[in-house]
Amino acid sequence: MELKKIYTSKKLVFYSPSFETKLDINFAGFSVPAGFPSPADDYLEPKLDLNQFLIKHPSATFFVRVQGESMINAGIHNGDILIVDRALEPKNGDIAVCVIDGEFTVKRLQIIENELYLASENGDFSPIKVTEFQDFKVWGVVTFVIHKP
Repeated sequence: MELKKIYTSKKLVFYSPSFETKLDINFAGFSVPAGFPSPADDYLEPKLDLNQFLIKHPSATFFVRVQGESMINAGIHNGDILIVDRALEPKNGDIAVCVIDGEFTVKRLQIIENELYLASENGDFSPIKVTEFQDFKVWGVVTFVIHKP
């Protein structure tokens, strides 16, 4: 899957997916335990198309490269790529790409006593309370994180 750069802000770089190239990858028909080893199966299931697996709404899906460390406890690190679906309705607890007063940020949406907060997943950053006096919009909901271990 090729990425086309479409926009850069101070903290995020946005890409649009290209579906011109189809890449089917072998998909192992067994789970890999993260605890004790188990015998391996000797077969593969049909090919896995990552576009179909990762992208539910192709025309509303974008990739965003993260800059910063405010979401590290959610497994989102500097340089990771987020898959963001703009067609999803954001809900409490979602991680979302938001625009607040003209600046993009990625945070966890938290509603506490009918007030909206943009919460970081790093104790070094305080939550941002969203008020009626701010220009605020949820740009899209993060559905997957592409992270190199």
